[in-house]
Amino acid sequence: MTTTATDNKVTSPWTVDAQTATTNRNLRETTTKANDTVGVDGFLKLMTAQMQFQDPFEPMDNSQMVAQMAQFSQLAASNDSNNLLATIAQSVSGSRLSDAASWIGKSMLVKSNIAAPDRYGQYAGELTLDKDADALSVDLVDASGGVVKTIDLGARKAGAVSFYWDGLNEAKESIASGALQVKVRGATPSKVATWASIAAVQSPAGGADTQLITALGNYSPSDALRLG
Repeated sequence: MTTTATDNKVTSPWTVDAQTATTNRNLRETTTKANDTVGVDGFLKLMTAQMQFQDPFEPMDNSQMVAQMAQFSQLAASNDSNNLLATIAQSVSGSRLSDAASWIGKSMLVKSNIAAPDRYGQYAGELTLDKDADALSVDLVDASGGVVKTIDLGARKAGAVSFYWDGLNEAKESIASGALQVKVRGATPSKVATWASIAAVQSPAGGADTQLITALGNYSPSDALRLG
């Protein structure tokens, strides 16, 4: 083989035929993974290129074809098995139904500006302050916009601040029984969270995450900031 030099560039008289070019392109596409790993798509591309550009006078032997198809089937089955194992692993994670069922009757702290009473008629929640507050208070407001209860929290340091109301007036009479909106005065909290009682557990069809049913709505176990 000879080469010629023109303007410091080296050229070759040899050219790459279409079959070699296609094979090289397929190899480049399948080497994006580790050298010892070829996925299902890469294996199929290689086998298709081999069949497309085989010598018509010396076609692939039938036994070779059967062997390669068997390898492809084994690779596809292995891939399906890995996906199935991943699904099984997810189904037995901390959000599985048997674990979440033990949460029934407990309360969970979730991000929400709506407070619902527990089985004793009590309202509770937590504010997160980024800075100190001199006169912090929480209004619990009903659906009509009326303030049912004002909880005076006074001066508070930055951080988590809890609030609580037993649902009773000064005469010890229950004056609230439904969900109330939490409105904060004297500060702008970075997070408002309330306690919600877990009434039941639901396992949706199709392998979706287990849902915890509360008066505030349905939540995933991962939504719980804290259990109480």
